[in-house]
Amino acid sequence: MYKTFIKPILFLFDPENIHHTVFKTIKLIHFIPGINIVIRFIYKFSHPGLKRNIFGLKFQNPVGLAAGFDKDAKLYKELNNFGFGFIEIGTVTPKSQLGNPKKRLFRLKKDSALINRMGFNNDGVLKVVDRLRNNNNNVIIGGNIGKNKFTPNDKAVDDYNYCFDILFDYVDYFVVNVSSPNTPKLRDLQEKKPLTLILESLQNLNSHKKERKPILLKISPDLSKNALLDIIDIVNLTKIDGVIATNTTLDRNGLISKNKNQNGGLSGKPLCDRSTEVIKFLSEKSNKKFTIIGVGGIHSAEDAIKKINAGADLIQLYTGFIYEGPSLVKEINKAIAKI
Repeated sequence: MYKTFIKPILFLFDPENIHHTVFKTIKLIHFIPGINIVIRFIYKFSHPGLKRNIFGLKFQNPVGLAAGFDKDAKLYKELNNFGFGFIEIGTVTPKSQLGNPKKRLFRLKKDSALINRMGFNNDGVLKVVDRLRNNNNNVIIGGNIGKNKFTPNDKAVDDYNYCFDILFDYVDYFVVNVSSPNTPKLRDLQEKKPLTLILESLQNLNSHKKERKPILLKISPDLSKNALLDIIDIVNLTKIDGVIATNTTLDRNGLISKNKNQNGGLSGKPLCDRSTEVIKFLSEKSNKKFTIIGVGGIHSAEDAIKKINAGADLIQLYTGFIYEGPSLVKEINKAIAKI
């Protein structure tokens, strides 16, 4: 139904505008008594074989919603009804910011992809916390944190520390985002020295909490093998809990859609193989010493299984959820349960 009737209508409109319209619609629908039960009945799939106990958290299933979809934690409860095992909010920065000028989100229909150059647009960490206060631990929440656009890189650690402290009591795990291509010079923080500084600082804060929270690093798919080996060294040195592989790519090889030359990060089907390659490389070279969350180009149950076989412990959807619809979550969980 989604791909036949709903998606063709949604895809007639500007992608960023329709995203906000869909959010408002889902929110309104959930005011109907009992609708959450109906949605869960349609889209949620439970099975003992789906449960995961990873870095101390108990996941009902391994399929999550990636950061960027619910940046400001406005819809995490409602989205959870579609069968996700966890929801990652953000990227959140210390201060609110508008992000890059519009138009900044583009569909590549022929490639089943998106290009975005959003630029960490978000309401700021304090407003996000206000919305997360109502979670009541019903939804596993990841907090994806970044730096503000005009914070110089030599002060970036302060932004990450601030977000970590403010969000600490309201999320279940953290993701350090230094890999978005849409904030100037942000990817420079993936260099070994500045990245180690940020992660060690966060781990220091973590160690002084009553009970520590897992910290993961989200990395670019455009890193070389040597850079990926550096990532493994950094994870081992700083003793963070894992890696999210991967963020969006700057690569445009093989694209055929008219918007293929837009600036920004590419997500969707064209990223699938590369993100799986990165997962496999990290898993093999590290001897599976840390958790890997696989994300990038998952548009089918087969795509998800490939990432799990490559070494992913959990997976996340974003662009595939938009192109394939909410039934994709259930399809993937059913396939995983059969493994």
